[in-house]
Amino acid sequence: MKATFVALAVAVTSASARTFTVYNNCPFTIWPALFTDLNVAPNVPNQPGGWVQGQYQAVSFYVPDNWQAGRIWARRNCDFSSNPGPNSCLDGGCNGGLVCDPHTGTGVPPATVAEFTLQGAGFQDWYDVSLVDGYNLPMSITNNKGCHLANCGVDLGPNCPEPLKGPFDASGFPVGCKTACKAGLAPDPRNDPYCCTGSHDTAATCPPSGVLYYDYFKGNCPNSYAYAYDESSGTALWTCDSNLAADYTVTFCP
Repeated sequence: MKATFVALAVAVTSASARTFTVYNNCPFTIWPALFTDLNVAPNVPNQPGGWVQGQYQAVSFYVPDNWQAGRIWARRNCDFSSNPGPNSCLDGGCNGGLVCDPHTGTGVPPATVAEFTLQGAGFQDWYDVSLVDGYNLPMSITNNKGCHLANCGVDLGPNCPEPLKGPFDASGFPVGCKTACKAGLAPDPRNDPYCCTGSHDTAATCPPSGVLYYDYFKGNCPNSYAYAYDESSGTALWTCDSNLAADYTVTFCP
């Protein structure tokens, strides 16, 4: 089906910014969300922190060339008419309701997250599809400069291991899959081999072999970031030369 494009007015000019497009290829409405970690840098897109987006609709906006620590994800089954906040959506909800709070609105797991740092170390754009917070929708990150695809194109809900499965929609269908970290499967959250905390807080002491259900996420979505130190896989974190000034598209249900 042909996409419907919605152009959003922004103050950032195209001469000093990139074009980001969020495309909803899912056959249902989603509520995309955007968050910038202001503790890292103050450079923010002139774009709301959340909006409603119908099926097969595309939303484009400008993002600063040096956007740092940015996150884009989608929320499912939202109703903001009462109790607007993190529990207003079945998954991925955030503080603030429809528009996520700019300081605390990072999103409630499980949620598939697109992560970006533009003009990062080595003057590279760094980006990934993260499953560290679990999964709620298939996602891909593409660009117009031929840099590597980052994606999780598989619906991880139906075959999700039982201890991780959920939440569920009204029909009983699983619309999320938590990681062992977010499911709280370790006895001590302060010393958690699945969350890489305590004595497991380095790549050497938190190998993927010690992360419960790592293979389920990485095996199905090899081009994704599957746990806190997944860079060692070589297929988790991707780069694109910042001199190329790539534009990026985040697609849900690619």
